[in-house]
Amino acid sequence: MVDKPPAALEDRGCAQDGRRFSPSAARNREPVRDALAQVLDGTVHLLEVASGTGEHGAFLTAGLPGLSWTYSDIDPDSLASQRAWQGADETGRLNGPLRIDASTDDWGSAETAPPWDVIFSANMIHIAPWPAATGLLRGAGRLLQPGGYLILYGPFARSGAIAPSNAAFDENLKSRNPDWGVRDLDMDILPLACASGLELFAVTQMPANNLTVFFRRVQAFAVQLSVS
Repeated sequence: MVDKPPAALEDRGCAQDGRRFSPSAARNREPVRDALAQVLDGTVHLLEVASGTGEHGAFLTAGLPGLSWTYSDIDPDSLASQRAWQGADETGRLNGPLRIDASTDDWGSAETAPPWDVIFSANMIHIAPWPAATGLLRGAGRLLQPGGYLILYGPFARSGAIAPSNAAFDENLKSRNPDWGVRDLDMDILPLACASGLELFAVTQMPANNLTVFFRRVQAFAVQLSVS
């Protein structure tokens, strides 16, 4: 279990109504929208894990009709910002936030909701302990409907190769917390996905050496929970 909330890596502005604003979210929200639009079609129920300021959900629900977005987080400040964004929402399709510790195998009310069409997480697994990444993959295998998508956005290495900017970022992360770091998609994440009943569907190259990675839940797979 994560022993303390994650830390933000940037200064974030705050409106009078409590909504927080992330410079990185402002930079990447259009590319993220365009990447997710590849698979988001019709009525889609999406659970975001580690929603941060909440800007992605507000921006994407406004731009993608039929998308119902549910926030979640473990960090109290982020949860407060997500509540403020939900309070300002005019679409009626922005929900939550839920308190979810991704490192556990009990995600509270997310477990009893109808199976999710999509689970999305941006810029989480490299600034969280490794158990959060393993728990995220297990949770997706457990809670996605067959054919549903786990979508990850952020920096990754590929089969041991890493872009220089991501290598420098990885060193910086590990200097802050040795449990953090840029993960290798092929060597670290794919084995977890396979064990959780997820198959790699697509990888989209994004600005600033980031990736959007799409996993799809295979049909009829029983996910084995971790044993403490």
